[in-house]
Amino acid sequence: MAFDVIGDVHGQFDKLVGLLARLGYCESDGVWRHPDRTAVFVGDLIDRGPRQLATVDLVRRMVETGAAKCVMGNHEFNAIAWVTRDPHRPNRFLRPHSKRGNRKQHHAFLKEVEGTHRHADIIAWFRTLPLWLDLDGLRVVHACWHQESMDALAGLWIPGRAVTDELIALGNQKGHSAFAALEVVCKGPEIPLPAGQSFKDKEGKVRHSVRVRWWQEDVSTYRNAAIVPHGEEDLIPDEPLPAEWKGHPYAGPPVLFGHYWFSGKPGVISPRFACLDYSVARGGPLVAYRWDGERELMSEKLVWM
Repeated sequence: MAFDVIGDVHGQFDKLVGLLARLGYCESDGVWRHPDRTAVFVGDLIDRGPRQLATVDLVRRMVETGAAKCVMGNHEFNAIAWVTRDPHRPNRFLRPHSKRGNRKQHHAFLKEVEGTHRHADIIAWFRTLPLWLDLDGLRVVHACWHQESMDALAGLWIPGRAVTDELIALGNQKGHSAFAALEVVCKGPEIPLPAGQSFKDKEGKVRHSVRVRWWQEDVSTYRNAAIVPHGEEDLIPDEPLPAEWKGHPYAGPPVLFGHYWFSGKPGVISPRFACLDYSVARGGPLVAYRWDGERELMSEKLVWM
């Protein structure tokens, strides 16, 4: 099977159409198809961009007709939690409707669907999206392939099944193992910074912990492990990582993922790892990897719009 794995779209419908055309897909009866290939989306179809519904509709038609697959990103999971009431506090939602934080992040999607009949229908479809895909020789996940976290979700999510109410609730309950596991799979692992240390993320929020390069096993300090906006590396202390922190040794097939807002010319990280998120929501390219069964990833297989 030949796959075209496409990075975070974030409502950038025009770039998506352009990329599909560049990859050789054609629209027929309202569905974009390729005669010999299947598209795979890494999640985060929504939020930020100008055409939310059009993007979801395009990808959904492809998935439902077998022309594509799609994994769940953190933005889809957040959208589910936004409309799901807390079973312990029914007057509240699992994702608080705060104006400056969560609503601001979710604004572009809500602007198009809130108060319409489409909202519940789209959320129901989001719940059918898998948390990861283990294909024959290739793995796709939104943020991090981490077997320990995936094992922690066993029983709460079964591949091929919709996300359950229980998983949605526990996945929003800080301190629960399901919350920690979903954070790793959908957002990537992070470590606390040394006491008193912090930095501002790309949205200006003060952070006391930092996402780390889980795909890189030889990191030794907070600074070279940290994933921060380009040019802000000096904000992270160049101190040794704590002794208890361990990387995530990996020896499986290649992994393609999104989530991390890379910049510059697209390229693979290594023969085993490639991030396909190149900040499309902020003017960057929409990137795809054309996989044809190779055991080692190559930058020449990347295509972007």
